[in-house]
Amino acid sequence: MSGLRFSLVVPVFDEADNVDALLDEIAAVVVPLGPCECLVVDDGSRDQSLARLRAWKQRHDAPWLRIVSLARNRGQSAAVMAGVDRSRAPLVLMMDGDLQNDPRDFAAMLALLERGAADGVSGVRVRRRDSWLRRVSSRIGNAVRNAITADRVADSASGIKAFRREVLSGLPRFVGMHRFLPTLARYRGANVVEIPVNHRPRHAGKAKYGVGNRAWRGLKDCLAMRWLRQRMLDYQVQEEV
Repeated sequence: MSGLRFSLVVPVFDEADNVDALLDEIAAVVVPLGPCECLVVDDGSRDQSLARLRAWKQRHDAPWLRIVSLARNRGQSAAVMAGVDRSRAPLVLMMDGDLQNDPRDFAAMLALLERGAADGVSGVRVRRRDSWLRRVSSRIGNAVRNAITADRVADSASGIKAFRREVLSGLPRFVGMHRFLPTLARYRGANVVEIPVNHRPRHAGKAKYGVGNRAWRGLKDCLAMRWLRQRMLDYQVQEEV
């Protein structure tokens, strides 16, 4: 859509207690950055997340807010890409819906994209506000991930990112791909940089990921990425007559 500076995509799953604060902060911090749209994608929540999203939109004059509801829970990757597919701006921002990401970091990301310094920007949480077990497991997971995928990403689980829209177009899609977006983009030749970002403690709701439901699945995804790197099509058209 002409005139939009950026689109923000926020996946939400069972975050009813965070919805109002999330939208209040987006309205106060993100919307003033310029003409934009925010696509909040409800991933088949079992609580009142969708109802609270609708109620907030009804209470406020917010033409920038678009609520996308998936028919059933399909996972964070599906929710993120559903928002990307419906976005209309040349730049696409992403953040989690649990209020742990700080949208004030988007200004720096937008500046990098708009001056051509990067095709994608991924946040690195310099002061993780998580338990020691999550921090240690994340550090180990990043090391294993980088060794297998032949890439270097300091914080693969960070939810705050920004990309040129064309970088995301045509990426291979699979469950768990949201954790590999920087690497997938680099496989296609994009320049993706990382910058330090703020990280905040979770005040409401429950974390959806832990060591138990990520370790084995993450390893399988890394092996799939290794295969993909070797088999991914890479070509440039020189001429068409």
